[in-house]
Amino acid sequence: MASPRAYNAARLMRCAAPFRASAPMTARRFESQLARGTAGVPAELPSTNQNTPDYTITADKATSTFTPVPKKVQNGSEDVPYIQAAVISGAPMELQARTVRIFQEAKPATQSGNWQGHHWRMDWDILPKGHRWENPLMGWQSSGDMMQGTKLNFKSKEDAIHFAEKQGYEYFVSEPQSRRIKPKAYANNFLYSPKKLKHIRTK
Repeated sequence: MASPRAYNAARLMRCAAPFRASAPMTARRFESQLARGTAGVPAELPSTNQNTPDYTITADKATSTFTPVPKKVQNGSEDVPYIQAAVISGAPMELQARTVRIFQEAKPATQSGNWQGHHWRMDWDILPKGHRWENPLMGWQSSGDMMQGTKLNFKSKEDAIHFAEKQGYEYFVSEPQSRRIKPKAYANNFLYSPKKLKHIRTK
């Protein structure tokens, strides 16, 4: 139970506090929304720049109207007996703007076998500068290209072209260059030549 002295002290404190007039909630709410320093200033006219697209905004794939399907597939003017897999494959849209290269690997200059030249290979072109940086750990070149180390092997050139067309990829074919070996004989090194002799110096 509180003592009479504490009760009187609390009563004096309440009487000494300044009186505040309680304003209606609606008045306080509208008053807080008023902008400072805008009284008498005319409103700005609408500008045409508001209708221009903002190219710096992050694209929302859920609500964006962009589609990786080419116009020829949309309007049905492309003469192909199948629908390109890019329409329903769910692959990233970034792949539709990449170009693939179809080629046949050449035999290495060493004495290794020529097994690499028995099949055709398809890989993606390397992205331009900006997707590479120097790794601070070892100083090696790092890359943000997810398709840089991806390659596909096919038995023939026609299979690779058919796969690229079915996926909807833009492609170009690099025809292989066959090796031309001239017939040589070791005895030709000792034939007579009227020209100046070749002196082979080893030291």
